[in-house]
Amino acid sequence: MNSGSDIILVVDDDLAVRESLKFVLELEGLVVHACGSGMELLEHPDLSRARCLILDYRMPVIDGFEVMERLNALQVALPVILITSAATDALRKRASKAGVRHVVEKPLSDSVLLENIHDVLGISS
Repeated sequence: MNSGSDIILVVDDDLAVRESLKFVLELEGLVVHACGSGMELLEHPDLSRARCLILDYRMPVIDGFEVMERLNALQVALPVILITSAATDALRKRASKAGVRHVVEKPLSDSVLLENIHDVLGISS
């Protein structure tokens, strides 16, 4: 997948997850910016230019859903793939109501995540 200037934002408080995702997605030709918190994301200069947000659900200070609420308040419409270690039915329903495009459970499968990114970006595999 070489999508040119598609910018993917990754937000996870776990450095190992951020670095792993950045490595895998950059191998696919994507431009990836990683943030260690929701607050860092909300101040990111490429927030309005990004085409996809990979967002961890559980993070200190503000969780993934609060990040989405703040993005809505800022009128930033961005397809979101929520990543979590516990993708319960209740969480999936809440995510669906919040407008999350996909929920992907950790440990992350590269192929599942890439399939979801392709879907969000409208790229056929």
